[in-house]
Amino acid sequence: MALPILAGAAGTAAVAAYLNAKYHIVHDLKNPRGGLSPSQEVVDYLTQRVMAKRVLTFHVIEDHALHNWPNHPFLIFEGKTWTYRQFYDCTVRVANWLMNDLGVEVGEMVAIDGGNSAEYYMLWFALDAIGAKISFLNWNLTGAGLVHCIKLCESRFVIADTDVRSNLEPCVDELSTANVKIHYYSPDFFASLKDQTTIPPSRYEDITIDSIRSLLYTSGTTGLPKGVIFSTGRELVTGYSTAKYLQLTPNDRMYTCMPLYHGAAHGLCTSPMIHAGGTIVLGRKFSHKTFWPEVALSKANIIQYVGELCRYLLNGPPNEYERKHCVNMAWGNGMRPDVWEPFRERFGIPVINELYAATDGMGATFNRNCGPFTANCIGLRGLLWHWRYGNEEVRVRMDVDTEDIMRDANGFAIRCGVNEPGQVLHRVDPALVDAVPGYYKNDKATVDRRISDVFQKGDLWFKSGDMQRVDADGRVFFADRLGDTFRWKSENVSTNEVSDMMGKHSQIAETNVYGVLVPGYDGRAGAASIVLADGVTLETMDFKGLAKYVREVLPGYAVPLFLRVTPALEYTGTLKMQKGKLKKEGIDLDAVSNEDRFYWLPPGAEAYVPYERKDWEALKNRTVRLT
Repeated sequence: MALPILAGAAGTAAVAAYLNAKYHIVHDLKNPRGGLSPSQEVVDYLTQRVMAKRVLTFHVIEDHALHNWPNHPFLIFEGKTWTYRQFYDCTVRVANWLMNDLGVEVGEMVAIDGGNSAEYYMLWFALDAIGAKISFLNWNLTGAGLVHCIKLCESRFVIADTDVRSNLEPCVDELSTANVKIHYYSPDFFASLKDQTTIPPSRYEDITIDSIRSLLYTSGTTGLPKGVIFSTGRELVTGYSTAKYLQLTPNDRMYTCMPLYHGAAHGLCTSPMIHAGGTIVLGRKFSHKTFWPEVALSKANIIQYVGELCRYLLNGPPNEYERKHCVNMAWGNGMRPDVWEPFRERFGIPVINELYAATDGMGATFNRNCGPFTANCIGLRGLLWHWRYGNEEVRVRMDVDTEDIMRDANGFAIRCGVNEPGQVLHRVDPALVDAVPGYYKNDKATVDRRISDVFQKGDLWFKSGDMQRVDADGRVFFADRLGDTFRWKSENVSTNEVSDMMGKHSQIAETNVYGVLVPGYDGRAGAASIVLADGVTLETMDFKGLAKYVREVLPGYAVPLFLRVTPALEYTGTLKMQKGKLKKEGIDLDAVSNEDRFYWLPPGAEAYVPYERKDWEALKNRTVRLT
């Protein structure tokens, strides 16, 4: 009887494996809420912190420094290591300076400005420790954008690294009229502080989890930056739950060179590593030259990525340390499909852990990828998830020209079918609307992210602004930002999907696809700003071969009709592509602000050819018609 029983067991195991692969059962069980709301374990943890009146991330550092593992490395930065106790002592000295010399009050908003450094962390957690709110300024900001953010948070102080003095000094007069004082810090200044007095409980014991803890700013690519509110509870939940999802331990070391003012390094590296009692390996900024040496020499086993960082590394020259490392996981968001497997193979990193989330958004998706089946997707939505949460997160059809939700004859939204891109909406409980992400002192922008009467009268939903699709196997793919998808020949064109295919061409290093207005045409025609691969020049670029390639791999309506060859693409501080300027300048050469070279595919042409002012005039006069 043993053989039939074993055979039956093997058959059952095979069926179970098949069902798990098809319906992502184990994934759904491990991530029961799929990023939509905290698990009971997280709620219990939050409750315990509230009852103890220790709801700050600083308190987690303090627990490690004074009780759990004081001598364990907390931070490695440019060759120097701080244990939890050493970092805690430094932070307390900075906290006493803030309280006693500057007079920072409980609940006061303080703006900080500076690049990645150990001192930035000390300032961050010293403000946290004394119950102040923190406005994390983008250290790249200058002029009107910088002044706007400082005035928005109504801070009495800007505490800034001496490295960003040149950004702030031109704004001194305007800030002075708003009664804002600038204080600069440096490693030497913080090292000179001596007061080690324990921080009194009165500074934090009355702080609630729904209080504002910090402001993180949007990139400002479509206007002045908006301050996204992070509550004390959200700060704790994000750090604790991410540490649990990643199964972080004190033995883990995560490397990040992402800016600390941004939600990625803030909530997906710093906070989780603190909750796990692990070690943060901090890079001052991204650099091909320093990335792999810092990773390898620090013995980091996790690296964080955002946006195009992985493409930068992949396009970069060989580095002697690029495989002499301990990294077993890359964790982040924005890994593009044409980079995914080449990145894994070149650098020998077995796990790519991709997520989708937004500082000013709701919900998240996760994909711990080790093989080909779930490669390139941002998350999984399995059978159990759809049964339980399928009406909490939906994707709806969009009119990409007007950016309005498409509605049926009854006036209600139309859900997307399998593999059909649509905007992601998350259901909002009207009783908990105050917990939905919002913008500081900008009620209009906050309310604009919400929409009602979507599937029935009176319902309330949160608009993500992102287009996704879910295939028949429950794999979730990012399609595009809503404002980036464009319509041409009555078809929707995903800029990301076109970029992915063009990025596979051997003579192209980087691609940024966008839509341009053409006189006399509905919608937008496809355009691509490209950087040529190393060793390729305009003279050696095979423009005929490129035209043949894109026509083979893309549907006709998605083929870029215009090329803008540029020495380098423009990125945000977190390595996300900038499209606004490209779309604004379009294909009117008189509106172009630099020396980029333009090419186009005229009707019937076999190759991209130089695009000149006479061609723009022909398009305006309609003597040439695009096909």
